[in-house]
Amino acid sequence: MAILNHWLFWSLLSAFFAGLTAVLAKVGVEGVNSNLATAIRTTVVLLFTWALVAAAGSSGSLADLSRRTWAFLIFSGLATGLSWVCYFRALQLGRASQVAPIDKLSVIFVIALAALFLHEPVTWHQWLGGSLILCGAIALTWS
Repeated sequence: MAILNHWLFWSLLSAFFAGLTAVLAKVGVEGVNSNLATAIRTTVVLLFTWALVAAAGSSGSLADLSRRTWAFLIFSGLATGLSWVCYFRALQLGRASQVAPIDKLSVIFVIALAALFLHEPVTWHQWLGGSLILCGAIALTWS
């Protein structure tokens, strides 16, 4: 099936599960320390992803990873952890319908950081889309 090999399919699934995550996490952080909630979620993600690796039989490629790959994956993991800690704290303090749109401002950061470090071009499409995301985040969080 060609759709299973298309980035848009997986991106839409990612967006759906991210939305579901916000709602489930909002309920999950009620009356719980947000760092503990993040640790529980992270443990589940850790076990789930290693199960996927084992099921796919792709753990043998660990030895093939370069130091550069290890370093960037470790830093990416640290950034993810920091993002989750901040996200769960924000969910604990605010409404999910307000926190999630602000979290999606990450798209604007991706555009800027990809241009700066990966030398990806910033076209009028990115400017327009980023501006609309910013406007949408402001509109959705204004109260």
